[in-house]
Amino acid sequence: MKYRLQTSQIVALCDRHFGIGSDGLILIEPAQNDGEDFYMNFYNPDGSSSFCGNGSRCAVHFAASLGMIKDNCRFSAIDGPHEAYLTQNTIGVKMKNIHEIIQKAEHAFYLNTGSPHYVAMVSDVEKLDLVKAALPLRHHEDFAPGGTNVNFIEQLSSQSIRMRTFERGVEAETLSCGTGVTAAALVFAKINNLHNEVKVDTRGGELSVSFEVNNNNEFFNIFLKGPATSVFSGTIDIL
Repeated sequence: MKYRLQTSQIVALCDRHFGIGSDGLILIEPAQNDGEDFYMNFYNPDGSSSFCGNGSRCAVHFAASLGMIKDNCRFSAIDGPHEAYLTQNTIGVKMKNIHEIIQKAEHAFYLNTGSPHYVAMVSDVEKLDLVKAALPLRHHEDFAPGGTNVNFIEQLSSQSIRMRTFERGVEAETLSCGTGVTAAALVFAKINNLHNEVKVDTRGGELSVSFEVNNNNEFFNIFLKGPATSVFSGTIDIL
């Protein structure tokens, strides 16, 4: 029997003062399709559902720790099916293909990598007042009714960037956003005509995104890659 958490329970569990505290909550549920190992159900701290790239990598790590999978797996999430692989230091999750990246302004773009993302280039991302810059975009009418995540990126080298993200559902800056990292890497690749991989430095650590590009400038075979580490385990009574 599948256990359904109420929105109030999700909010309480994610609360950093009176709950466990997190940027999201993941449930590993029975697979919904043949040939898949599990279904990943991800909730934002406000109880809303979305796809989470880094959450997926954590889910794969957790499933492996439970003995559910070994060095590769298949799973589904709210945005559809995914593949993943595990090595000693890296978990890679295959992301959805991207058929269109919409240019919104001179150095700003919009795309959906499982969750919607606005990505803009800036000269110095660390000096940016992120909340002030992101809030008008987060709720802009162009992205109604659900709004969008907002990312700002700075070029570090010919194939690397630094980024910061304001996440909807969290309604604050997070240390790293997997779908945002993917969106940022693909926007940077589009701007610079790259066809293989981009490294992305976030406040939570370094990730990379590998991809291929076809003749129609569509991105496919996209993998979000990076480490995942167990921090603690425990039990909690859900009221």
